[in-house]
Amino acid sequence: MARNKHRWSTKKKAWIFVGSMIALVFMIGVGAGGYFFKVAEVREKKSFITGSELSKKDVLYQEQQAFINQPTMTEWQQTATDGTKLVGYYVPAAKATKKTVIVIHGFGVDHKAMAPYGTMFHNMGYNVLMPDDRAAGKSGGKYIGYGYLDAKDYLKWIDQVVAKNGQDSEIVVMGASMGGATTMMLSGMNPPTQVKAFIEDAGYSSVSAELKYQAGSMYGLPKWLSNILIPVVSAYSKVFAGYSYGEADAVKLLKNNQRPMLFIHGGADTFVPTRFVNQVYRATKGPKEKMIVPNAKHVQSYATDPIAYENKVRDFMTKYFK
Repeated sequence: MARNKHRWSTKKKAWIFVGSMIALVFMIGVGAGGYFFKVAEVREKKSFITGSELSKKDVLYQEQQAFINQPTMTEWQQTATDGTKLVGYYVPAAKATKKTVIVIHGFGVDHKAMAPYGTMFHNMGYNVLMPDDRAAGKSGGKYIGYGYLDAKDYLKWIDQVVAKNGQDSEIVVMGASMGGATTMMLSGMNPPTQVKAFIEDAGYSSVSAELKYQAGSMYGLPKWLSNILIPVVSAYSKVFAGYSYGEADAVKLLKNNQRPMLFIHGGADTFVPTRFVNQVYRATKGPKEKMIVPNAKHVQSYATDPIAYENKVRDFMTKYFK
């Protein structure tokens, strides 16, 4: 009897230990998930992201200033479906046209980061609309949309372009980094027929894939731990921001796209690894082209080879935006 009591006591202690370890791991996971959710999605200055504006020594500084200082620029307003107030900047073409390019910026910056691209498209003869995403610039919002919420917001921006410029409007959507992911996700959300083509530069294949990569790259977390942690962060996102990382999947949404898309990526991109472009390129179902710029880092393809970049974009636009 004493021996049985001893065995029961030993088993009880073992179960208490195992239970305590599980509870400890759970609490650590919840705490770590909250921390990484704040880093990833809560609106605040991100130490690992440089600002929107270029310095005079940057290759595309003049192009950025040319767009920011456009005398014909007007401010547009938009209200997202969840009530978030959004702000955009519209520059009409020098010669009246129904053709508009909507340009989407990336993570942790605002529309000014994409101003050189705005100048490029304006010089090509297009109207340009360049909004601040939710949780960026002058737009409202506490949580970053990672492309998924933003894509839904851009459906409303597209409707506004059509409402103001006419049902015969023609639109191309272009974005870089998170803006590239937004562009790809948008393509699979059945945008209005006025949208004729898409250009994405340095977009990630999915939020989960990018955050798992960054967990290892920035924080040195092993893959197995990232596989446990990212679903926790996704759960935080669902509760507080209204979307899960399973929804924010460019590869999944691209499978619904039948319209032309140009994929651009830097050959030396270590922030959104170059390999991601092959995954998204395979996923889309419409006409597609791909440009890899040798030695270009993240969102540096245009600055690395401006002439080749502009020529490729112009050729694509001429082909699918007649």
